[in-house]
Amino acid sequence: MLSRLVGSYEIIFVDDRARDGAWPVLAKLAESDPCVVAIRLSRNVGQQLAITAGLDQCCGAYAIVMDCDLQDPPESIPALYARAQEGFDIVFAKRKGVHQSKMRVVANRLYVSMLNLICRSNFDGELGAFSIVSRRAIEAFLRFQERDRQYLLILLEIGFESTTIEYTREHRRGGRSSFNFARLVAHGLSGLIFAAARLLHLAIYVGCVLFGAGLLLACVLIARSIIGAVAPSWAIVINVQLLIGGIVTFCIGINGLYLGRILGSAQHRPLYFIQDRLDRRSIAQTRANSAMQS
Repeated sequence: MLSRLVGSYEIIFVDDRARDGAWPVLAKLAESDPCVVAIRLSRNVGQQLAITAGLDQCCGAYAIVMDCDLQDPPESIPALYARAQEGFDIVFAKRKGVHQSKMRVVANRLYVSMLNLICRSNFDGELGAFSIVSRRAIEAFLRFQERDRQYLLILLEIGFESTTIEYTREHRRGGRSSFNFARLVAHGLSGLIFAAARLLHLAIYVGCVLFGAGLLLACVLIARSIIGAVAPSWAIVINVQLLIGGIVTFCIGINGLYLGRILGSAQHRPLYFIQDRLDRRSIAQTRANSAMQS
């Protein structure tokens, strides 16, 4: 299929230290197919940095990003490429159809609504990593140095000409997703923090609302004392402590998250390390060295 679309191409597989024994399979593919490039990272760094590693290693005029579970059908690649040829630097693929549980759908909608509210954006929750990006968009993407990154949000931040196609996402054919509930929550929170600093403003708003609620409660208690219905003193103290403690804890937590991101950026540590890379050149060199030694 790819040979009919373009004259030359490469297929880059990034092994993010998967526990399913993927590397030996990828190594065999790289040895048997000169168009396959297999990359193994030194440790698990997550989907977003694995995507970054793949884009950093590709050399084509366009790159297609897709998951390896085949929920994103390769049959949609020609449609992505055709739209890119119309002059778009970024072509997103919008999922349609039922491809995940109802609980996951509800959680995704809540997250997208919160993201759009905080960031004042119009992000479509049915967009996924399945997309095609031009060389100009790839180089712009790689200029972002954040460790905790979001592929889609960076593409939207770049602002190049983009469009969308629709496709039917398949059900997962085998295995289980590595994104459990805890990882999904962490991924969503990372997206909210990455998107904008408005989450800091949200902390201020919440603090104001809670302070106002405490002030209103104080007025109610004062009014009750005037008419003779005095509330127990311990109830007043506990309510005030809960309100103040909630405000302080929430604000400190949000500020702590941002300070942690600032520390990570200030350290300038590498985002990932590539332990092994197998392509036609490295394999040919290895065979030549083996022949010379023998």
